[in-house]
Amino acid sequence: MRRLLPDPAAPDPAAPATPVDLLAAYAVPAEYDRHVRANMVTSADGAASAGGRSGGLSGPADRRVLGALRDLADVVLVGASTMRVERYGPARPDPDRQRRRRAAGLAAIPPIAVVSRHLDLDLTSAFFAAAVTRPVVLTVAAAPASRRAAVAAVADVVVVGDTELDAPVALDALAERGLRRVLCEGGPALLGGLVRAGVVDELCLTVAPRLLAGAAPRLVTGPALPAPAQLRLTSLLEQDGFLFMRYAVGGG
Repeated sequence: MRRLLPDPAAPDPAAPATPVDLLAAYAVPAEYDRHVRANMVTSADGAASAGGRSGGLSGPADRRVLGALRDLADVVLVGASTMRVERYGPARPDPDRQRRRRAAGLAAIPPIAVVSRHLDLDLTSAFFAAAVTRPVVLTVAAAPASRRAAVAAVADVVVVGDTELDAPVALDALAERGLRRVLCEGGPALLGGLVRAGVVDELCLTVAPRLLAGAAPRLVTGPALPAPAQLRLTSLLEQDGFLFMRYAVGGG
């Protein structure tokens, strides 16, 4: 991992930049008691998936950044559709990463929270059956009672809205469980809902050096925002043509 721009204060600004400590580079600012960070990837022409999956846009450096962001989070938040399409398994950080998390005051293995209105989840999948830390499923009151009971056998089920996700209520529910540093991994519809609710503090955006065209979804989908969400660039990294941008959302 290299900084895109050399440090003008360095003895030789043209010299190659030193590797970046990703945990330090992406540390959550100390002033945040609760923090919601989104991590997404797009192609250079704005496609949020390739071949139907965001993983089709990724690369080794992007996976390293994703690992660091997960290591800094209390909980990973993901939509049910994204969980299925991207073939999520349970969180399984290796022993070294578990030690780093404990040293930082975090649980060794973070839970994954899934947003699902209809609870059409495969409860026999490894995501549930092999989970070391019990998943959290955020759903709505309109979800079928029989499905809620079935999911409750393998996950903590929390109702956070009547027919649609109430983002502030969902984040309060996670915070009550001590899950105050949230990493949202999408997809675009879930991220759109969080942005419209004004609860996203930070966007970590990877731009892959590829052009796709086609009709892949954008980074954020859903109804147009009442006003644009303003972004302030706080860091910029590059490796292998991939750009890694860290934005504060709302000018914070």
